[in-house]
Amino acid sequence: MPELPEVETVRRSLEALIAWKTIEDVQVMLPRIVRTPSDVSEFAFLLQGCTISAVKRRGKFLLFSVDPYVLVSHLRMEGRYGLYSKEDPIEKHTHLIFRFTDKTELRYRDVRQFGTFDLLTPETLNRIDSLRTMGPEPLESAFTVETLWLALQKRKQNCKAALLDQSFVAGLGNIYVDEALFAAGIHPATKCSAISYDQCARLHQAIRAVLLQALQAGGSSIKSYVNGYGSAGDFQFQLRVYGRTGQPCTVCGTPISKIRVAGRGTHFCSNCQPAPEKEN
Repeated sequence: MPELPEVETVRRSLEALIAWKTIEDVQVMLPRIVRTPSDVSEFAFLLQGCTISAVKRRGKFLLFSVDPYVLVSHLRMEGRYGLYSKEDPIEKHTHLIFRFTDKTELRYRDVRQFGTFDLLTPETLNRIDSLRTMGPEPLESAFTVETLWLALQKRKQNCKAALLDQSFVAGLGNIYVDEALFAAGIHPATKCSAISYDQCARLHQAIRAVLLQALQAGGSSIKSYVNGYGSAGDFQFQLRVYGRTGQPCTVCGTPISKIRVAGRGTHFCSNCQPAPEKEN
């Protein structure tokens, strides 16, 4: 699933491509991806004549400002957008088309068909549970060492599970949690309450540094991720633990291990990230 760097890269590309375009028509070929309103004909009708004034992001969600509405899109596993001419052939797995008055089309493709769309007003965005309960954005100023430290002290679970929880911090997923924990030298099974303040400070710095590096590289194209221009990211070539099972650690040479933590395949270096002491 695309994580913060990938979704933010898509957001930036889409805003450059479609800002201030006016929607002439909407075609929905897979009705079940539209959750709100439940009637897809109403969804299409409400969007006709709306101008996209901005494309924003919250966690892993894209939020299209189409006054007076907000179109909330989640890419899930393999959703992708592309801008086309109306003469371009429609590719397989295209499930939604926004046709603009300038004769271009924004098309949404999704092989896995897990993506979702909700058309809401700014006042009703909280109807989406995961938006209402979402934690702080890790690249914003409100995400400080102190806020992370206090949040960790309240959790009884391991740090990998907490960091994957979108109500704890927004936008992180399996790739960047593994990378941040490695950079901070923290084993993924370490209990949140067992993390020292110094470790927390390293983790805070690592989260921000890894995300910024990934953003600069356009995200990680592990499977099918591309941005709005159809270009893949490059950060997969800079990953230090994720997907590198058995390969030597870039710091100490120890083979990278893979275990299951929080129900997810988890990559780490057993030397750089020593296992936590067992509780009595």
